[in-house]
Amino acid sequence: MAFTPRGLEASFFEVLDQHRAFLLAALKRGGEEPAGGGMSLASSSEVLSSIEKIIQDIVTSLARNEAPAFTIDNRSSWENIKFEDSVGLHMVSHCTTRKIKSDSPKSVKNFALILKILSMIYKLVQSNTYATKRDIYYTDSQLFGNQTVVDNIINDISCMLKVPRRSLHILSTSKGLIAGDLKYLEEDGTKVNCTRATAIAVPSNIQGIQNLITDAKFLLIVEKDATFQRLLDDNFCNKMSPCIMVTGKGVPDLNTRLLVKKLWDTFHIPAFTLVDADPHGIEIMCIYKYGSMAMSFEAHNLTVPAIRWLGLLPSDIKRLNIPKGTLIPLTKRDQMKLDSILKRPYITCQPFWRKEMEIMADSKMKAEIQALTFLSSDYLSRVYLPNKLKFGGWI
Repeated sequence: MAFTPRGLEASFFEVLDQHRAFLLAALKRGGEEPAGGGMSLASSSEVLSSIEKIIQDIVTSLARNEAPAFTIDNRSSWENIKFEDSVGLHMVSHCTTRKIKSDSPKSVKNFALILKILSMIYKLVQSNTYATKRDIYYTDSQLFGNQTVVDNIINDISCMLKVPRRSLHILSTSKGLIAGDLKYLEEDGTKVNCTRATAIAVPSNIQGIQNLITDAKFLLIVEKDATFQRLLDDNFCNKMSPCIMVTGKGVPDLNTRLLVKKLWDTFHIPAFTLVDADPHGIEIMCIYKYGSMAMSFEAHNLTVPAIRWLGLLPSDIKRLNIPKGTLIPLTKRDQMKLDSILKRPYITCQPFWRKEMEIMADSKMKAEIQALTFLSSDYLSRVYLPNKLKFGGWI
């Protein structure tokens, strides 16, 4: 992959190139998890065999006049979650489990719903067809109640079978967008060019995309769609070419996280987050970088620990003299979220992050990225981001 700046002097990318060299050196030293580590894609026959074994266990329990139950790793307890700087949050090898019993009033409905979705997955895998989570919900929306119930059950099944969710032949509807210096082929052979003026929807089958081509110097992960669209309107991708921009429109869906991971595994270019200077923005950044408890069983396929926090930093608020009138007081919920993040295991290896969060806690104020428009309407794209990228203003 050639790295020839277009429209900017090579010296502009000097610090970025140094950062990339540092990341590559860390990879060679084994400081990052190699691509493809962790839970691997399962073949159709393996998935079918796993489901058949579960059904056989249920039949055996019934034959013994015992109430069948599903055993699932408990992902809601920090006791079962281990943190490694090179992987993020992932399940410990021998974790506690929870049982979903068929004879318990509290869990009998959940047991039945898992059995129903397992049968649907079996048919999908057997016929080599795919469905979205939304498709599954609408097969019986009254039974499921809401989409979240379906989403949680699919995650539980993936964890129980020990296979990535995409091996179940269930796809998520992507909400993320991508723009910038990137071309690729979709699974059906469609050529996709992200260099257009408008953004491209993140594909629903990240596993199937191939022939990725870029000259990008960096990847910018933008928290909010409004900020992403503003950067597009300001022609940021062309002015800062070559680069790639991605947004998950808030908390990222699985496909957006898989895409960010694939871009990192394929190109190993520096990746930065642009989030609001508030606990919610920090939480979103942590999901991209270190993962979440709910998906900790698949952390190796989703996390990119090499991601750095570019902005908006709480320290930037004072440094740029952003007026108090544009700031927002932290709510009680914000303070609880901030306290929760500060207690997480990965904060111990991020002293600069801790310092920024302590600045926020002391000031009891938060700021949206849009607060920068007080300085000028295009301050973010014209001054803030270029200076951060040129002089290494990330942590």
